[in-house]
Amino acid sequence: MESLERRYTVRDLAKMKASGRRIVMVTAYDAIMARLADAAGLHLLLVGDSMGNTVLGYENTIPVTMAESLALTAAVRRGARRAMVIGDMPFLSYQVSLEEAVMNAGRYLKEAGADGVKLEGGRVMHGVIRRLVDVGIPVMGHIGLLPQSVLKDGGYRIHGKSQAEAAALLDDALAVQEAGAFAVVLEGVPPALAAEITARLTIPTIGIGAGPHCDGQVQVITDILGLGGDFVPKHAKVYAQLGQAVLDGLKQYVREVTEGDFKPGPPEN
Repeated sequence: MESLERRYTVRDLAKMKASGRRIVMVTAYDAIMARLADAAGLHLLLVGDSMGNTVLGYENTIPVTMAESLALTAAVRRGARRAMVIGDMPFLSYQVSLEEAVMNAGRYLKEAGADGVKLEGGRVMHGVIRRLVDVGIPVMGHIGLLPQSVLKDGGYRIHGKSQAEAAALLDDALAVQEAGAFAVVLEGVPPALAAEITARLTIPTIGIGAGPHCDGQVQVITDILGLGGDFVPKHAKVYAQLGQAVLDGLKQYVREVTEGDFKPGPPEN
């Protein structure tokens, strides 16, 4: 996998789209995982509001606060040297007013060192995206399944199965592009529709649960590294069972300490 000696930029992503090179993105929530993902050659690290489920213990993403998101984004930035770091704006941090959206988005760049922000919504967010871009804040869009709208939608489901929904999603994608977003996440979208949107757009599409034909893919790091427990989303693939490895290691530590066998240093042969 190609890796730059400098940080990736929106121009690099545009060139990758134009040349047909795939873009790789994963979520990250701390400096440790950011450092490892960066060393592996990831192009983008999304400090997702999925932190609500994965590291903060919430039922969904809605309770995530700006303070929590900024703190974790800053940690990821400190761990990543080359990968772009994108802060995922929490629920109600950009929907209330343009002024609040600009102020909150700007904090990701000024305080956390992020390279851009992501926000959910298509045509309805056109004005917000346009305003952020106009003041110099790179924006990644997000359409399809919107985790921050899970209560309104009554759960998680594939979006775009009907002809009307498919037409609305294509319109959303074009609106996000027209507003000036540098890329758009397609989540929970039928593969054929995702392929059509990808072909229609000049900006990169990043898929999650949207099939193989997007310009790139994003996965939640706890899903692909086996840290999320027994449940694995259908769109994910487990590349390592770190959860079991951690559990085994901690059990051995407990056993050695309680039995009086704990000895600092490397394991004895």
